Amino acid sequence: MSQDVIGILSDSHGDLAAFDAAYELLRAKGAQRFIFLGGRYSDLDEWILDRRERSRGGREYSGADFIEDVAKWLAVTEQRPRPRSLSIPDDALKELEEDPLLVREHFLRTPERDSIQYRDPSIPRKVLDMVGDTLCCLTYDKNDLSRDDLVNAMIFIHGKESEPKLVQIGPRFFLTPGRLAGAAEQTCALLERVDKELRFSAFRLDGNVVLAPQTLAVDRRTKLSVK
Repeated sequence: MSQDVIGILSDSHGDLAAFDAAYELLRAKGAQRFIFLGGRYSDLDEWILDRRERSRGGREYSGADFIEDVAKWLAVTEQRPRPRSLSIPDDALKELEEDPLLVREHFLRTPERDSIQYRDPSIPRKVLDMVGDTLCCLTYDKNDLSRDDLVNAMIFIHGKESEPKLVQIGPRFFLTPGRLAGAAEQTCALLERVDKELRFSAFRLDGNVVLAPQTLAVDRRTKLSVK
């Protein structure tokens, strides 16, 4: 059974505590990789730095910390291309990948229109990702989607909404996790794939469900239908 569990976060707008709570909640629910849709593009970097500082007990970053960070990064990079049987032990690999500096490798993210990164040509405003054999398009603002995006992708994951939603238009789906800041409820979401089935659900940061799991079945023509 092949499985992929993706945590989706958006619209943190500087609330790093909410970002951290959402990450921990989604990770506890099995998320292996994450999508951050923006709402302040730099929040991912600031959250990672905050976690790193907390892991050091609040002490100032030193040259020794830098050398340790580089050694950990090189160790994980060296092991990843190898077959699983030749990798470092699972416990050691998990410890390395939980290091705040390496957590970033598990994230995809997109910039919002009023950010500096949105105007940077080296940073894509939209990101394409495969979930199984289904093409997904990620963007902060769904109004940035072009005709080509709408034709080529089957699932669109976006931010800039006050609450979690799943909207079907023809064979295509628009998913949003709601907001981590500036809404009546702070929410995040999961997109899960088990074999050819996709399932979307959303949660408050206390873990309560606000959008019950909805299953999307992918047929051989890559069109989707809701069960």
